[in-house]
Amino acid sequence: MEKIQPVTTHLVAVIGAGPAGLFASRELAENGVRVFLFNRDIKPGGLAEYGIYPTKLRMKTGLRTQFKQILERDGIEYYGNVTIGTQGDLTLEQLKAMGFSALLVAVGAQGTKQLGIPGEDLRGVYHAKDLVYHYNRLPPYSEKVFEIGKRVAVIGVGNVMLDITQWLLRVRHVDEVIAVARRGPAEVKFDPKELEHVINCLDVEAVEMELNRVTPQMVSLGQDPNQIRSLIRTLLEKDHVEEGCGGASFRLQFLASPVRILGDENGRVCGLEVEQTMLYRQDNGEVIARGMGKYITLEVDTVIFAIGDRVDPALGLPVEGNEFVKNPQPRFPVEGISYEAYDPTAQRPIEGVFVAGWARKASTGLVGIARKDGINAARAILQYLGTLPFPESLSLDTIRQQILNLPHPVVTLPYLKHLEEAERQRAEELGIEDFKFEHNLDMLAAMGLIKSLARET
Repeated sequence: MEKIQPVTTHLVAVIGAGPAGLFASRELAENGVRVFLFNRDIKPGGLAEYGIYPTKLRMKTGLRTQFKQILERDGIEYYGNVTIGTQGDLTLEQLKAMGFSALLVAVGAQGTKQLGIPGEDLRGVYHAKDLVYHYNRLPPYSEKVFEIGKRVAVIGVGNVMLDITQWLLRVRHVDEVIAVARRGPAEVKFDPKELEHVINCLDVEAVEMELNRVTPQMVSLGQDPNQIRSLIRTLLEKDHVEEGCGGASFRLQFLASPVRILGDENGRVCGLEVEQTMLYRQDNGEVIARGMGKYITLEVDTVIFAIGDRVDPALGLPVEGNEFVKNPQPRFPVEGISYEAYDPTAQRPIEGVFVAGWARKASTGLVGIARKDGINAARAILQYLGTLPFPESLSLDTIRQQILNLPHPVVTLPYLKHLEEAERQRAEELGIEDFKFEHNLDMLAAMGLIKSLARET
């Protein structure tokens, strides 16, 4: 048994092993802090592993290499397949009681936004995150069945919309995808280069008609409608654009605000009613859209919301809007940003609890932004730890056993290496670049953490 001894460092629990949590762990470890990194999933990476479109394998491989290097650092211990939250394996309070000096919540935004319009509960209505997790083979989403029709409306015009569109057209072979935008072409959120992946599916004639329709409003606001025309023309002229779409098409519907999803007698989507909008520029320069009281119906049989995410209150922290509440007057700010969890009812910070990445600000930025936010959150924690004495005594073995004694397999770094090798071998056997087990039981069996598969086949 390990002797309990005085220690000269702090122990911090980082919850969530996406980019924010991983780079925060590295920053803490580099500054002498011992980190226990908890992950809901078996594999680390978060949205870097399960959010990037599957064909972007080179990007994923580079990130996996970085994450592997972080996990192999001294001072970082990985515990996967462990859920933290009010209904999880361990609560935030239990982690504090174990002896952690601080907790960093970097779990991303696992909830989904709602528009609150009639028909959201119909069959054929989905949220983009569920589909992204599905086609990236994240259990249990990999096992779910999604009833996708032939004509799909995707609400939102960000990069996720383009990824979903690519999957719908090239994998699910739908006939048409309509991206629905409340505002105009100048306000789209996607990276122009991401349009390249579906440019050969674009219904150029339909988009031109839309541009002609919204041009007067754009010109009145000083916007240039030819900017998106130029982008489309440039992408179409490239030699390396993706293959064609076999007659399927993609178009954009601008100045359209969803107001109701229509259903048939079987409770399945049969249309999306939208209100036409008018653009206005506010005093602060922001362009907003207001309804005109004119309505049209898009004849679709599937509706997918790609409007961003919200945090999950089941984690056990106060939520306002789509985010965990942060201390409005941070004691340990970094670059003017508050990373401290806050209890608005008690009107005080939640002692020792910090947030980072999408858990701090949902749906903001990609891997690079999450990386910086994780590092900055770690620096806020280091400020906080500087105000605390070192623990009088700490038994790491006792803490480890509390985690490993959970009533299901807990995945540590050696087992992750077994999984990596098993998936590499399967990819080699199948003659493909990348292989992922799609079920947790398959992964646990490949790692030797269970003796036989119990799931139904």
